[in-house]
Amino acid sequence: MNTILTGDRPTGKLHLGHYVGSLKKRVEMQADPENQLYIMVADMQALTDNAKTPEKVSANILEVALDYLAVGLDPSKTTMFIQSQIPQLSELTMYYLNLVSVARVRRNPTVKAEIEQKKFGEGVPSGFFIYPVSQAADITAFKANLVPVGEDQKPMLEQTQEIVHSFNSTYSEVLVEPKAVLPPKGMGRLAGIDGNGKMSKSLNNGIYLADPADVLQKKVMSMYTDPNHIHVEDPGQVEGNMVFTYLDVFGTEKEKITELKEHYTRGGLGDVKIKRYLIDVLEAEFAPIRERREAFAKDPGEVMNLLKLGSEKAEQVAAQTLAEVKNVMGINYFA
Repeated sequence: MNTILTGDRPTGKLHLGHYVGSLKKRVEMQADPENQLYIMVADMQALTDNAKTPEKVSANILEVALDYLAVGLDPSKTTMFIQSQIPQLSELTMYYLNLVSVARVRRNPTVKAEIEQKKFGEGVPSGFFIYPVSQAADITAFKANLVPVGEDQKPMLEQTQEIVHSFNSTYSEVLVEPKAVLPPKGMGRLAGIDGNGKMSKSLNNGIYLADPADVLQKKVMSMYTDPNHIHVEDPGQVEGNMVFTYLDVFGTEKEKITELKEHYTRGGLGDVKIKRYLIDVLEAEFAPIRERREAFAKDPGEVMNLLKLGSEKAEQVAAQTLAEVKNVMGINYFA
């Protein structure tokens, strides 16, 4: 039996990059009876760099949950919960912090890169600085042995593994050491529609699961292609052309896509035609998801209740782990 933990920061609706990078895989994992899947809406982690705009986080709890349900995650099979509603996670974080030096956290490549990306400088919030330790608490609270991560997140999991080893060797073999589940080679982050790096909420270059058909169409029609492909008869470049990048990811008619690439490369195929084909491809996959999302959105109270029930279930599991941790530390004084 595998126990798997994964999740998302609720700072916006989820986009096609999330779908390709994690959501689709989660639905596959859910279908395996040998897997126990925990999915966390990581609001506390989101607050580490949004503390002064908490409404940005709280307003998106429901949006993320709707995306989960729309893609096919099933609360009867998968435990979906809100991080802040599990107080045991904060207590575990405190105990783990005593096993990690400031120098070790500072060396974490992911933390260093994100501090630089967000331009914190010396003003980095301490909660953001130590969030790898908080992630270790999230993972170990549920004794997850598998954690899906991207290549850029491997240092975070390595830090969790170090904390598990340090705790178990200091106290007793209580915590489970997790292993990374990496995406298949060539299935990295989905590039944004502008061709500039990954699809990102902050860069405003994404297509969202919640986007209506007309918005999806407008975004595809604005996609970056080949700036030198000015006339239909001009030879075009496929590499770096976002339309073909997306067709490679979402298209099922591989022979047709190969033919379109060859035609585009030799000239005589316009951008509008391939964009319209991509719209058809995306609509075939995402229209049913959009429809399910709209159906769930009609009863937001029930969606939040599902998260409440999932959080209560998750808290029971985390409480058991915390009790074991405190027992071996010798601080469960009144047990």
